[in-house]
Amino acid sequence: MSLIGNVIWIIFGGLVACLGYIWGGVILCCTVVGIPWGLQAFKIGIATLAPFGKTVRSNGGSIPGLSCLLNLIWLIFAGLWIALAHLLFGIMLSITIIGIPFGLQHFKLMKLSLSPFGYDLM
Repeated sequence: MSLIGNVIWIIFGGLVACLGYIWGGVILCCTVVGIPWGLQAFKIGIATLAPFGKTVRSNGGSIPGLSCLLNLIWLIFAGLWIALAHLLFGIMLSITIIGIPFGLQHFKLMKLSLSPFGYDLM
């Protein structure tokens, strides 16, 4: 079932969202300072490509204080706006019965886009 959901997701916007995250990651990686955030944009872009059948989990491999600081900077400059976009799309898709599974995926991606450091979509 997740394969069908992922194929439909890719056809109706998942690929465009993935390319947007990848493009943002490339721009961030062009600067030395933006590389950590660029890598997180790549991670979210890959997660956006096929979100069905996956959950947001703590990866446990990061330094808590550093992750908190990097997440705060991400939240101020990009995360809040990205999360609001996922929230808007999730609400719009959840209006119809057919769109509810896709809206739930946007809510899952919203959770990841708020704090990408220390969390993965597995």
